[in-house]
Amino acid sequence: MEQEEPVVSLVDVLEEDDELEQEASAVLAASDAEHCSYSQGYVKRQALYACGTCCPPGGAAAGICLACSYKCHEGHQLYELYTKRNFRCDCGNSKFKDLTCKLNLDKEEVNSENKYSHNFFGLYCTCSRPYPDPEDQEDDQMIQCVVCEDWLHGRHLGAPVPESVELQEMICESCMNQNRFLWTYAAHIAVSAPEVKPDSDQINAAPEDPKQESDSDTEPSCKRPRLQGEPDGEGLKEEEEPKGACRLKELQLIGQSRTQSGATFWPSGWRSGLCSCCDCRKLLSEVGSLFLLDEADTVLAYETKGKSLERTNQSTDPLMSALDRLNRVQQLELIHEYNDLKTELKDFLQSFASEGKVVTPDDIRQFFEQQQSRKRRRANGQLYSA
Repeated sequence: MEQEEPVVSLVDVLEEDDELEQEASAVLAASDAEHCSYSQGYVKRQALYACGTCCPPGGAAAGICLACSYKCHEGHQLYELYTKRNFRCDCGNSKFKDLTCKLNLDKEEVNSENKYSHNFFGLYCTCSRPYPDPEDQEDDQMIQCVVCEDWLHGRHLGAPVPESVELQEMICESCMNQNRFLWTYAAHIAVSAPEVKPDSDQINAAPEDPKQESDSDTEPSCKRPRLQGEPDGEGLKEEEEPKGACRLKELQLIGQSRTQSGATFWPSGWRSGLCSCCDCRKLLSEVGSLFLLDEADTVLAYETKGKSLERTNQSTDPLMSALDRLNRVQQLELIHEYNDLKTELKDFLQSFASEGKVVTPDDIRQFFEQQQSRKRRRANGQLYSA
């Protein structure tokens, strides 16, 4: 008995197309595809690219915005960097010897506050390999660290990847060790942390990091978030936190610990659990991680903004507005026409591929002339024939 081929409905196809479009718009729609972002300064988060043609390995690293990737680097070897924070478009500055930005001529020679990594030369992870890697046949996902923003293979994280990782943020082991105070938070907040127990040596001890020390009688206080399960402090509001209150110190005194190795994974909303007192803000600023207090800094927030902009643009699209004015039957007829055309065009191009022939403009013009001829025959009541 022959096995029946799976049936895919038109709804399945449309839903799959819609899902792919949403994924693309989540990354790109929050970035301007027409205007260089340079005039906006160091953009909080944007889609970025690196050009291997203009800035090959061995030279200076540079990044370009979405619009410049389209307008100034068409046909070049581009590395997609996904999104990065606090970056200003480099296109056409001193790092580009033979290229002038077509969208913005008034640019400084360098953007001194930009941060670069091996990603800008198409290399990723601790293994410094390209993605996709032609020499690596292992099926493995790439996960971005929210601190250094490098992409790492799941198998190179030094920790098991939890389920629903797409809803979590990851901090690689290197960044955890450069920001060692995060290990204290990890024992209380991070996902799938090992079993923890009080450390008697730390109870009633001074904080580990001398930068966290402060005199509660002299240092001004900033508001902090309340600990999970902590009482309201007998009516105290957030603005009325006791002087010198520091959540990080309180967690250190509790004494819970975890193995300080491997990457850590953090649940949605975890940033609100970080202390924002004056001392902690100063510490985060010193290590360049103040952005961790900003929940709008997350990739999820950026993607949500992108999807919202895309929906707004669709609502004002004349083509979509025209489609909305059609009745249900007319809409279905138009969808069927579109899918028939897509199938026939695919078959048409496939015939060239199988014969190793190059598709010329005349071939494409002939294809659409045949489509118009068939449409006229149907309008005259003739049978539709291949």
